[in-house]
Amino acid sequence: MSWLRRFDIPRLVTVITFLAVFAMAARISVDTDTWWHLRAGQWIWEHHAVPYVDPFSYTRLGAAWQYPGWIVEVPMYWIYRLLGPGGLNLWTAAMVTLAFAFVWRTLSGGTFLRAFVMILAVAASGVYWAARPYLMTFLLAAITLWILEDYRGRGYPSEYRRIWWLPVLMALWANSHGGFAVGFILLGVYFVGCFNLVINGSRISITYSRTALRTLVPVILVSILAVCLNPYGPVMLLYPFKTVGIGALQDYIQEWQSPNFHSISVQPFAWLLLLTLGAVGVSRRRISLIDLLLVSGFFYMGLLAGRNVALFSLVAPMVITRHLAPVTAGLGWRFRLRSLPVGLVPRGIALTNLLIVGLVLAAVGFKVALVYPLPANEEAFRKGLPVGAVEYLRETKPPERLFNSYNWGAYLLWALPEYPVFVDGRTDLYNDEVIGEWLRVARAEEGWQEVLEQWDVRLILLEPSTPLVYRLEVSGWKKLYSDEVAVVYGR
Repeated sequence: MSWLRRFDIPRLVTVITFLAVFAMAARISVDTDTWWHLRAGQWIWEHHAVPYVDPFSYTRLGAAWQYPGWIVEVPMYWIYRLLGPGGLNLWTAAMVTLAFAFVWRTLSGGTFLRAFVMILAVAASGVYWAARPYLMTFLLAAITLWILEDYRGRGYPSEYRRIWWLPVLMALWANSHGGFAVGFILLGVYFVGCFNLVINGSRISITYSRTALRTLVPVILVSILAVCLNPYGPVMLLYPFKTVGIGALQDYIQEWQSPNFHSISVQPFAWLLLLTLGAVGVSRRRISLIDLLLVSGFFYMGLLAGRNVALFSLVAPMVITRHLAPVTAGLGWRFRLRSLPVGLVPRGIALTNLLIVGLVLAAVGFKVALVYPLPANEEAFRKGLPVGAVEYLRETKPPERLFNSYNWGAYLLWALPEYPVFVDGRTDLYNDEVIGEWLRVARAEEGWQEVLEQWDVRLILLEPSTPLVYRLEVSGWKKLYSDEVAVVYGR
């Protein structure tokens, strides 16, 4: 039972912290885009191949479609098939917890400081947790940051072999999600930091940085080649640039817009930034160029697109604890605070710590019981998805071409595959052309009837508040179905 007596306060705090992270991330995480990833995973599994052209819509049927997510979409489909949406909720929680396990390894200072800062970062990143391949970018960015930070702290970088895992991670990343560009951003930041020390550093730091650069340069070059190891080849290197170049992303897709700081869910992002500024301000340690680039760069990215807030939450804790650790240690010495007991503890204290963990585990189990059962997920789906309308279409089977809500296109791919969609969440496929046509119709702008005639649309499924709905009944359309969530119109 010697292991029990080693269950001291720092270990207790660490375990509770990660249980809290899992509990915070355990929620209904299937969003509107999850469904097209499930449908793509199903298609890949059934056809034993990745799609090179679009098989799901009629506006882009047969058009080139090269999405780097197959290595995640297939397991997502398996999880959903075996465990239902609750399984995807637990997968999301596990991915978030694993990512912050690597963040934890980059932190400095005592256990309480690290736990406090990480919980704040978790709360900030929660604004964008969903059962989607993006979670691989979240996890792989955390692993890449840990490897680079560990590499940075080594006295003899030429002897550090773990850095060569980065090209392997990049190959995995390029087959998981288009966010592999984040890996190159991190590599670029550490490259610039080492290059700056070569130019402006001391004799020791110049020697160190030259050695580091001699390793980083080939790692970056091999990582570029590693991205090409995917079913679509070198063209995937351009995928991130193609995606961010779509105007409709920034104009109409919420996750690509600037975060709304009036929302309470975004407030932890602001708190994390203020804590970062405060930590650097009270610290006697000068902020390094690498830390400055990480914080400012990812904060800027978070301001541009809400989905990037999660990435800022990975880099900020490292910088905060690096600067706050000496401050908190100095306060402890000044006020003669006793440090927490480390190592062997009395059996009674160890048993008490174990009991506390058991109670926290029970609370986590209760949280999981709220988000895992199928009825709980289905109830949530009915509040935001056209479940009733899909059931109506599946039963009546009107043989018409469907014009659908953008938000529901992915769900229709999964729940109503016999009806090809006009548009769904695959913005990189539809580009501004088709999305522009969809907006013209949905807003009932001039020429909307011509667009419907062009695509021979005879069936419409939309939210009741869509501007087009108010024009349909006076334009020769008949309401076939309606509920609080959706309406269906036919000619």
